[in-house]
Amino acid sequence: MLNVESLACQRGGRWLFRDLAFTLNPGQLLHIQGANGSGKTSLLRMLAGLSSLDDGAICWREQSISSAREDYLTEMLYLGHAPAVKDDLSVRENLTVSCRLAGLQPDAKVVRAALETVGLNGRLHLPARVLSQGQRRRLALARLCLDKRPLWILDEPFTALDVHATQWLEMQLEAHLAEGGLVILTTHQTPRVAEQRLHILSIEAGR
Repeated sequence: MLNVESLACQRGGRWLFRDLAFTLNPGQLLHIQGANGSGKTSLLRMLAGLSSLDDGAICWREQSISSAREDYLTEMLYLGHAPAVKDDLSVRENLTVSCRLAGLQPDAKVVRAALETVGLNGRLHLPARVLSQGQRRRLALARLCLDKRPLWILDEPFTALDVHATQWLEMQLEAHLAEGGLVILTTHQTPRVAEQRLHILSIEAGR
């Protein structure tokens, strides 16, 4: 369970949000909505432990994520808005390195299978610089096939995806939730998951 109480974020002397609170239980997806500049990405970075809190508390399994940081990071997967793709590495190398940095040691067959799942099997040895924006996004999302941490925090994961890739991602989200996982994401479209799993948090700048 993830519990957020009285969370606040200030940037450049301006409050993006204050007194934000929610609880997310296993099997639930939280869709964070808000206009550009309302603080959606700032909120995700706080939840991922990447930005400090201006006020409030974030607790995972009833422990503050700041005091139990190492344990929290082993149970949380964060994918930012910009795909973390290294242009000089091959498609296969990118996924392998990304997993190893997260403490995973997938073998070559598992990496290949994940890339096949996201439709990149014909590009395994190509440098990532030749990929389209949609392909770069799919490469980043391939981590979801290999990293089964219970909490996923995803910033605009549907950006640049075609219809087929969008359907694949929605299936991954639904499967993760069905297994008791938790998902927090921002997106300009409503994720197609079971209605009882979907929760919405709207952020209004300065409130």
